[in-house]
Amino acid sequence: MFRRLLAVVLTLGVILFAGWMTLRRGDIPYEQLEAIYANADSRYIAFGDDMRVHFRDVGPRDGKVIILVHGFSASLQTWEPWVNNLKTDFRVISLDLPGHGLSRCLDNSKIGPAQFVDTINRVANTLQVDRFTLAGNSMGGAAAWNYALTYPARLDGLVLVDAAGWPRAEVANESRPVIFRLLDIGFARQVMKDLDLSPLIRGGLENSFGDPSFVTDEMVERYATLARAPCHREALLEIVSGRGERREATPELLSDIRTPTLVMHGEGDNLIPVEHGEQFAAAIPGAKLIRYPGVGHLPQEEIADLSESDLRAFLTNDVYGVSEVALEDITAPMD
Repeated sequence: MFRRLLAVVLTLGVILFAGWMTLRRGDIPYEQLEAIYANADSRYIAFGDDMRVHFRDVGPRDGKVIILVHGFSASLQTWEPWVNNLKTDFRVISLDLPGHGLSRCLDNSKIGPAQFVDTINRVANTLQVDRFTLAGNSMGGAAAWNYALTYPARLDGLVLVDAAGWPRAEVANESRPVIFRLLDIGFARQVMKDLDLSPLIRGGLENSFGDPSFVTDEMVERYATLARAPCHREALLEIVSGRGERREATPELLSDIRTPTLVMHGEGDNLIPVEHGEQFAAAIPGAKLIRYPGVGHLPQEEIADLSESDLRAFLTNDVYGVSEVALEDITAPMD
């Protein structure tokens, strides 16, 4: 009986190992990724001999400047619908955070808000941009409000798009896509680290939009492929594991922000509940809140024209140009 059970266990082990080997995917060299995902506007800033940060800098040199910061596992491509419209009138700088997109990793043990704030600041300094509006989505939103606390004198405006930072309630955790819940488990992270996660990535992306049809094969391929850059999977796992640095938002902390602030949040966001957007707007003095019914975690992609129009109105201080939905949800006038 024992021998039969042992044989079954060993057989299952062999099958699982064979399946793991079949699904295992190695790293893709940066040069190969750049040939696919860089374009004529792509530039790089050296942080050391082997450390480079990828960014794009478009639009009139004398225009108002806005810097765009993406979220977890994403890249600067998430902003392209906004960039294509904004660059006619504004100087638009979008960047890949360390361990994302085409940027190399820095110190993965210290990945988190402080490292991201320093990266944003180095890019601004290198481009000799003294003042700008900073916009961030999700994890990039957390980097943005942390930047506002660290370098308030440099900002003309702050835009938080479905921003992260508030402690997550247990009930909210249950609504997260399965890929993020699996990555919370240490053993699962190690097993999944080198696998082809395209099916899970597709599910996570579809859960990020109010309308899942926005997710295309090309989008899934881009997320999966860029995650296979050398050291990127380790960086993403550091963030998910919580071993990297992090900082939680509190009303007391955010009350120190005096930068004019626009909070944008999809009411159908399954990753960060709209209540968190309301908390940002309530905590930051004078902040304006725009809630988008039926929209998910990525308004800059899902409702690109409407959200860009609302952003443009904020950048030009034209409250009457904000959408009707926005006017209904503005919490307080700017100081």
